[in-house]
Amino acid sequence: MIKRIIQISFTVALVLLIVSCKNTKQKLQEYVKTYNSTAVNFKADDVTLTTARGYINDNKIELRFETSLELNESNKVKADTSFPKLLKEMINTNQIPKELIEEGVQFDTYFLANDNTVLVKEIINKESVGELLK
Repeated sequence: MIKRIIQISFTVALVLLIVSCKNTKQKLQEYVKTYNSTAVNFKADDVTLTTARGYINDNKIELRFETSLELNESNKVKADTSFPKLLKEMINTNQIPKELIEEGVQFDTYFLANDNTVLVKEIINKESVGELLK
């Protein structure tokens, strides 16, 4: 009788363990949903709005940072220095999870001018994350 109870308990525990483990695609979807729901609280210089979009089949997440900056050379220079710092901070505070990057998810990040033209684009993946974190 006790042996039977142990077998059932072990089976239930194993099923719970398997169900609780998420694959990369599920983590990607969960990240996008959470990011977008908390984006209203996002604070960064010149950023007016940020959104995430997931591409499950491509294992990719697109992060867009809309700003109040006009498209001109001085703002491009400013963005070239400030945007990598912002991304580094986001990785260090797990707003961009290293776990997803290590699992092969690529982050395409865009720092946009007030007319939605691209000031700076950064791609964060396994190969580039080390350079960004220097």
